[in-house]
Amino acid sequence: MENSPLESVRSSDATINKKAKWKNRQRVLVFAARGINHRDRHLMRDLKTLMPHHRSESKMERTKTLSVVNEMCEMKHCNKALLFEGRRKKDLYMWAACAPSGPSVKFLVENAHTMGELKMAGNCLRGSRPLLSFDMQFKKIPHLNLIKEILTQTLGVPNHHPKSQPFFDHVYTFTYLDDRIWFRNFQILSEDGGLSEIGPRFVLNPIKIFEESFTGKCLWQNSSYVSPTRQRQEIKKAMKDRYVNRMEQKVLKESNPVKNAYKFNENDDIFETSDAIKKAKEYADNSISKQDKQRKERKNQMKQKLKKKKAK
Repeated sequence: MENSPLESVRSSDATINKKAKWKNRQRVLVFAARGINHRDRHLMRDLKTLMPHHRSESKMERTKTLSVVNEMCEMKHCNKALLFEGRRKKDLYMWAACAPSGPSVKFLVENAHTMGELKMAGNCLRGSRPLLSFDMQFKKIPHLNLIKEILTQTLGVPNHHPKSQPFFDHVYTFTYLDDRIWFRNFQILSEDGGLSEIGPRFVLNPIKIFEESFTGKCLWQNSSYVSPTRQRQEIKKAMKDRYVNRMEQKVLKESNPVKNAYKFNENDDIFETSDAIKKAKEYADNSISKQDKQRKERKNQMKQKLKKKKAK
Protein backbone atom coordinates (compact mmCIF):
# COMPACT_ATOMS: atom_id res chain seq x y z
CA MET A 1 0.00 0.00 0.00
CA GLU A 2 1.12 3.54 -0.72
CA ASN A 3 1.90 5.90 2.13
CA SER A 4 -1.14 8.00 3.05
CA PRO A 5 -0.51 11.76 3.30
CA LEU A 6 -0.05 13.23 6.78
CA GLU A 7 -2.97 15.10 8.29
CA SER A 8 -2.65 18.84 8.80
CA VAL A 9 -3.74 18.52 12.45
CA ARG A 10 -3.39 15.41 14.63
CA SER A 11 -3.66 14.64 18.31
CA SER A 12 -0.69 13.67 20.42
CA ASP A 13 -2.13 10.19 21.07
CA ALA A 14 -2.59 9.33 17.40
CA THR A 15 -0.25 6.76 15.89
CA ILE A 16 2.09 7.91 13.17
CA ASN A 17 2.09 5.98 9.90
CA LYS A 18 5.57 4.78 9.23
CA LYS A 19 7.07 4.66 5.79
CA ALA A 20 6.94 1.36 3.97
CA LYS A 21 10.13 -0.62 4.21
CA TRP A 22 12.40 -0.96 1.23
CA LYS A 23 12.66 -4.74 1.18
CA ASN A 24 13.92 -5.48 -2.34
CA ARG A 25 17.36 -3.90 -2.12
CA GLN A 26 18.52 -4.47 -5.68
CA ARG A 27 21.46 -2.33 -6.72
CA VAL A 28 22.91 -2.57 -10.22
CA LEU A 29 26.46 -1.55 -11.07
CA VAL A 30 26.36 -0.05 -14.58
CA PHE A 31 29.73 0.75 -16.16
CA ALA A 32 31.85 0.10 -19.26
CA ALA A 33 35.28 -1.06 -20.24
CA ARG A 34 37.62 1.15 -22.22
CA GLY A 35 37.13 0.95 -25.98
CA ILE A 36 33.44 1.86 -26.50
CA ASN A 37 32.48 4.59 -28.95
CA HIS A 38 30.27 7.65 -28.38
CA ARG A 39 27.00 5.97 -29.39
CA ASP A 40 27.57 3.07 -26.97
CA ARG A 41 28.38 5.54 -24.20
CA HIS A 42 25.14 7.45 -24.85
CA LEU A 43 23.17 4.18 -24.81
CA MET A 44 24.65 3.34 -21.41
CA ARG A 45 23.73 6.82 -20.17
CA ASP A 46 20.12 6.35 -21.35
CA LEU A 47 19.87 3.07 -19.42
CA LYS A 48 21.21 4.81 -16.33
CA THR A 49 18.47 7.45 -16.51
CA LEU A 50 15.86 4.67 -16.69
CA MET A 51 17.33 2.86 -13.67
CA PRO A 52 17.19 4.89 -10.45
CA HIS A 53 18.62 1.90 -8.55
CA HIS A 54 21.92 1.92 -10.47
CA ARG A 55 25.41 2.67 -9.19
CA SER A 56 27.97 4.13 -11.55
CA GLU A 57 31.67 3.36 -11.81
CA SER A 58 34.56 4.66 -13.89
CA LYS A 59 35.74 2.77 -16.97
CA MET A 60 37.48 -0.53 -16.39
CA GLU A 61 40.93 -1.03 -17.86
CA ARG A 62 41.36 -3.65 -20.55
CA THR A 63 44.24 -5.26 -18.71
CA LYS A 64 41.94 -6.34 -15.86
CA THR A 65 40.06 -9.63 -15.98
CA LEU A 66 36.27 -9.90 -15.69
CA SER A 67 36.55 -11.56 -12.28
CA VAL A 68 37.49 -8.12 -10.87
CA VAL A 69 33.89 -7.00 -11.47
CA ASN A 70 32.72 -9.09 -8.50
CA GLU A 71 35.08 -7.18 -6.20
CA MET A 72 33.87 -3.87 -7.64
CA CYS A 73 30.25 -4.90 -6.96
CA GLU A 74 31.15 -5.81 -3.40
CA MET A 75 32.78 -2.42 -2.79
CA LYS A 76 29.73 -0.62 -4.24
CA HIS A 77 27.27 -2.88 -2.31
CA CYS A 78 25.68 -4.09 -5.57
CA ASN A 79 24.25 -7.52 -6.27
CA LYS A 80 23.75 -7.04 -10.05
CA ALA A 81 26.07 -5.80 -12.79
CA LEU A 82 25.73 -4.46 -16.33
CA LEU A 83 29.07 -4.30 -18.14
CA PHE A 84 29.49 -2.85 -21.65
CA GLU A 85 32.48 -3.98 -23.70
CA GLY A 86 33.57 -2.47 -27.01
CA ARG A 87 35.59 -4.19 -29.71
CA ARG A 88 37.31 -2.38 -32.60
CA LYS A 89 35.20 0.75 -31.97
CA LYS A 90 32.37 -1.04 -33.87
CA ASP A 91 30.94 -3.93 -31.84
CA LEU A 92 29.28 -3.66 -28.44
CA TYR A 93 28.89 -6.54 -25.98
CA MET A 94 26.80 -6.41 -22.81
CA TRP A 95 27.17 -8.60 -19.73
CA ALA A 96 24.26 -9.02 -17.30
CA ALA A 97 25.33 -10.84 -14.14
CA CYS A 98 24.16 -11.63 -10.64
CA ALA A 99 27.14 -10.91 -8.40
CA PRO A 100 28.92 -12.69 -6.90
CA SER A 101 27.43 -16.18 -7.30
CA GLY A 102 25.94 -15.92 -10.83
CA PRO A 103 24.56 -16.77 -13.32
CA SER A 104 25.63 -14.34 -16.06
CA VAL A 105 24.67 -13.75 -19.70
CA LYS A 106 26.70 -12.28 -22.54
CA PHE A 107 24.87 -10.41 -25.34
CA LEU A 108 25.87 -8.79 -28.60
CA VAL A 109 24.10 -5.43 -28.86
CA GLU A 110 22.87 -4.73 -32.40
CA ASN A 111 20.93 -1.86 -34.02
CA ALA A 112 21.29 0.43 -31.02
CA HIS A 113 19.54 3.82 -31.16
CA THR A 114 19.67 6.32 -28.29
CA MET A 115 16.97 8.71 -27.04
CA GLY A 116 18.73 11.75 -28.48
CA GLU A 117 19.06 10.07 -31.84
CA LEU A 118 15.41 8.94 -32.11
CA LYS A 119 13.66 12.04 -30.68
CA MET A 120 10.41 10.18 -30.05
CA ALA A 121 7.20 11.87 -28.90
CA GLY A 122 6.87 9.71 -25.75
CA ASN A 123 7.99 10.85 -22.31
CA CYS A 124 8.00 9.53 -18.76
CA LEU A 125 8.79 10.88 -15.33
CA ARG A 126 12.35 10.39 -14.14
CA GLY A 127 12.55 7.61 -11.55
CA SER A 128 9.13 6.09 -12.27
CA ARG A 129 8.79 2.31 -12.18
CA PRO A 130 8.38 0.39 -15.48
CA LEU A 131 6.16 -2.55 -16.36
CA LEU A 132 8.10 -5.44 -17.94
CA SER A 133 6.33 -7.22 -20.81
CA PHE A 134 7.89 -10.43 -22.14
CA ASP A 135 7.00 -12.48 -25.20
CA MET A 136 5.33 -15.89 -24.75
CA GLN A 137 8.52 -17.54 -26.03
CA PHE A 138 10.25 -16.66 -22.74
CA LYS A 139 8.04 -19.22 -20.95
CA LYS A 140 8.44 -22.01 -23.50
CA ILE A 141 12.23 -22.00 -24.05
CA PRO A 142 14.36 -22.85 -20.95
CA HIS A 143 17.34 -20.56 -21.56
CA LEU A 144 14.99 -17.63 -22.31
CA ASN A 145 13.27 -18.25 -18.98
CA LEU A 146 16.62 -17.78 -17.22
CA ILE A 147 17.39 -14.65 -19.28
CA LYS A 148 13.95 -13.28 -18.40
CA GLU A 149 14.67 -13.65 -14.68
CA ILE A 150 18.05 -11.92 -14.98
CA LEU A 151 16.61 -9.01 -17.00
CA THR A 152 13.69 -8.67 -14.58
CA GLN A 153 15.97 -8.41 -11.55
CA THR A 154 18.39 -6.08 -13.36
CA LEU A 155 16.10 -3.60 -15.19
CA GLY A 156 13.09 -3.76 -12.87
CA VAL A 157 12.98 -0.92 -10.33
CA PRO A 158 12.43 -2.21 -6.75
CA ASN A 159 9.29 -1.15 -4.91
CA HIS A 160 9.70 1.71 -2.41
CA HIS A 161 13.17 2.54 -3.68
CA PRO A 162 14.24 5.95 -2.25
CA LYS A 163 15.00 7.40 -5.70
CA SER A 164 11.93 5.95 -7.45
CA GLN A 165 8.41 7.28 -7.97
CA PRO A 166 5.50 5.14 -6.64
CA PHE A 167 3.65 4.67 -9.97
CA PHE A 168 3.99 3.13 -13.44
CA ASP A 169 3.97 5.34 -16.54
CA HIS A 170 6.07 3.35 -19.04
CA VAL A 171 6.57 -0.26 -20.12
CA TYR A 172 9.57 -2.27 -21.35
CA THR A 173 8.76 -4.81 -24.08
CA PHE A 174 11.02 -7.80 -24.77
CA THR A 175 10.14 -9.61 -28.02
CA TYR A 176 11.90 -12.77 -29.20
CA LEU A 177 12.27 -12.80 -33.00
CA ASP A 178 14.97 -14.20 -35.34
CA ASP A 179 16.84 -15.70 -32.33
CA ARG A 180 17.23 -12.21 -30.87
CA ILE A 181 15.62 -10.15 -28.09
CA TRP A 182 14.15 -6.84 -29.28
CA PHE A 183 13.93 -4.13 -26.57
CA ARG A 184 11.50 -1.20 -26.76
CA ASN A 185 10.43 1.42 -24.19
CA PHE A 186 6.90 2.87 -24.45
CA GLN A 187 5.01 5.53 -22.52
CA ILE A 188 1.57 4.49 -21.23
CA LEU A 189 -0.80 7.15 -22.54
CA SER A 190 -4.12 5.72 -21.34
CA GLU A 191 -5.55 2.69 -19.55
CA ASP A 192 -7.05 1.28 -22.77
CA GLY A 193 -3.57 0.45 -24.13
CA GLY A 194 -2.47 3.68 -25.82
CA LEU A 195 1.33 3.73 -26.14
CA SER A 196 3.98 6.10 -27.44
CA GLU A 197 7.61 5.08 -27.87
CA ILE A 198 10.23 6.84 -25.77
CA GLY A 199 13.51 5.07 -26.53
CA PRO A 200 16.17 3.82 -26.49
CA ARG A 201 15.81 0.80 -28.74
CA PHE A 202 18.29 -2.03 -29.32
CA VAL A 203 18.51 -5.74 -30.13
CA LEU A 204 20.21 -8.29 -27.86
CA ASN A 205 21.75 -11.35 -29.49
CA PRO A 206 22.44 -13.88 -26.67
CA ILE A 207 25.81 -15.62 -27.01
CA LYS A 208 26.47 -17.63 -23.83
CA ILE A 209 25.10 -18.24 -20.34
CA PHE A 210 27.63 -18.96 -17.58
CA GLU A 211 27.04 -20.69 -14.28
CA GLU A 212 28.90 -18.09 -12.19
CA SER A 213 29.36 -14.35 -12.41
CA PHE A 214 31.49 -13.65 -15.54
CA THR A 215 33.17 -17.05 -15.15
CA GLY A 216 32.37 -20.70 -14.61
CA LYS A 217 30.85 -23.49 -16.63
CA CYS A 218 29.00 -22.64 -19.85
CA LEU A 219 25.35 -23.61 -19.36
CA TRP A 220 24.13 -22.67 -22.85
CA GLN A 221 25.71 -21.51 -26.10
CA ASN A 222 24.05 -20.03 -29.18
CA SER A 223 24.83 -22.39 -32.07
CA SER A 224 23.57 -19.92 -34.72
CA TYR A 225 25.73 -17.03 -33.49
CA VAL A 226 28.18 -15.53 -35.99
CA SER A 227 30.64 -12.93 -34.78
CA PRO A 228 30.54 -9.46 -36.40
CA THR A 229 34.14 -9.89 -37.60
CA ARG A 230 33.19 -13.08 -39.43
CA GLN A 231 30.20 -11.32 -41.01
CA ARG A 232 32.43 -8.50 -42.30
CA GLN A 233 34.87 -11.08 -43.71
CA GLU A 234 32.04 -12.82 -45.59
CA ILE A 235 30.85 -9.47 -47.01
CA LYS A 236 34.37 -8.67 -48.24
CA LYS A 237 34.65 -12.14 -49.74
CA ALA A 238 31.35 -11.67 -51.58
CA MET A 239 32.57 -8.32 -52.92
CA LYS A 240 35.80 -9.97 -54.05
CA ASP A 241 33.84 -12.68 -55.90
CA ARG A 242 31.77 -10.02 -57.64
CA TYR A 243 34.95 -8.29 -58.82
CA VAL A 244 36.40 -11.56 -60.15
CA ASN A 245 33.17 -12.35 -62.01
CA ARG A 246 33.10 -8.87 -63.54
CA MET A 247 36.69 -9.18 -64.78
CA GLU A 248 35.99 -12.64 -66.25
CA GLN A 249 33.00 -11.28 -68.14
CA LYS A 250 35.11 -8.39 -69.43
CA VAL A 251 37.84 -10.73 -70.75
CA LEU A 252 35.22 -12.99 -72.34
CA LYS A 253 33.60 -10.02 -74.07
CA GLU A 254 36.93 -8.83 -75.46
CA SER A 255 37.86 -12.29 -76.74
CA ASN A 256 34.50 -12.70 -78.54
CA PRO A 257 33.71 -9.37 -80.21
CA VAL A 258 30.17 -8.88 -81.48
CA LYS A 259 29.74 -8.80 -85.28
CA ASN A 260 26.81 -7.02 -86.97
CA ALA A 261 25.10 -6.19 -83.72
CA TYR A 262 22.49 -4.11 -85.58
CA LYS A 263 21.51 -3.38 -89.20
CA PHE A 264 23.58 -0.65 -90.83
CA ASN A 265 21.63 2.28 -92.22
CA GLU A 266 23.13 3.74 -95.38
CA ASN A 267 21.75 7.18 -94.65
CA ASP A 268 23.58 7.63 -91.31
CA ASP A 269 26.38 9.71 -92.85
CA ILE A 270 24.03 12.34 -94.35
CA PHE A 271 24.91 14.93 -91.71
CA GLU A 272 28.66 14.27 -91.75
CA THR A 273 29.13 16.28 -95.00
CA SER A 274 29.09 20.07 -95.24
CA ASP A 275 26.25 20.19 -97.83
CA ALA A 276 23.53 18.02 -96.29
CA ILE A 277 20.81 19.11 -98.79
CA LYS A 278 22.85 17.99 -101.80
CA LYS A 279 23.57 14.69 -100.14
CA ALA A 280 19.89 14.22 -99.36
CA LYS A 281 18.95 14.83 -103.04
CA GLU A 282 21.47 12.20 -104.14
CA TYR A 283 19.98 9.70 -101.71
CA ALA A 284 16.48 10.54 -102.96
CA ASP A 285 17.51 10.05 -106.63
CA ASN A 286 19.21 6.76 -105.78
CA SER A 287 16.12 5.54 -103.88
CA ILE A 288 13.88 6.49 -106.87
CA SER A 289 16.14 4.67 -109.30
CA LYS A 290 16.17 1.61 -107.06
CA GLN A 291 12.39 1.63 -106.91
CA ASP A 292 12.21 1.85 -110.75
CA LYS A 293 14.56 -1.10 -111.11
CA GLN A 294 12.47 -3.15 -108.67
CA ARG A 295 9.30 -2.36 -110.68
CA LYS A 296 10.92 -3.42 -113.97
CA GLU A 297 12.12 -6.65 -112.39
CA ARG A 298 8.61 -7.41 -111.15
CA LYS A 299 7.13 -6.78 -114.64
CA ASN A 300 9.69 -9.09 -116.26
CA GLN A 301 8.92 -11.81 -113.74
CA MET A 302 5.18 -11.50 -114.42
CA LYS A 303 5.75 -11.72 -118.25
CA GLN A 304 7.87 -14.84 -117.84
CA LYS A 305 5.17 -16.50 -115.72
CA LEU A 306 2.48 -15.72 -118.39
CA LYS A 307 4.63 -17.14 -121.18
CA LYS A 308 5.11 -20.38 -119.23
CA LYS A 309 1.34 -20.71 -118.71
CA LYS A 310 0.63 -20.20 -122.43
CA ALA A 311 3.27 -22.73 -123.39
CA LYS A 312 1.60 -25.35 -121.22
